[in-house]
Amino acid sequence: MESITELDQMKKWFFEQIESFEAKEGFETQFVVEVENRKFTHLWKITEVIPYQKIKYGWRYKEYSGDSFVTFELFKNENHVKLRLITEIIHSFPSDIPEFARESCIGGWEYFIKSSLKEYLMSKK
Repeated sequence: MESITELDQMKKWFFEQIESFEAKEGFETQFVVEVENRKFTHLWKITEVIPYQKIKYGWRYKEYSGDSFVTFELFKNENHVKLRLITEIIHSFPSDIPEFARESCIGGWEYFIKSSLKEYLMSKK
């Protein structure tokens, strides 16, 4: 759970630009990611925390319309932990921005979860 809730660990596999993060309901943070000539100020607000099981936060951008929720859920088995990621689009993001295309979002999450997070966790063993 610490890798998805502790700032120092999140910066190593998720977004190095994150300036602050606390896994408590109501906590808000923002950070900027620049892609080519576009600026994306991420606005996150924690809406639900069940320690060692679930964290959910609102995810939107200062510069663009649209709103969503991202949920990380953990399920412990005998010798491993399963992670389920859910993205809920509440209000659509602009369709003319390449980063908001469905394929781009899926590719981003696949990179973060299946590559970056996996490599980070393997390096901790």
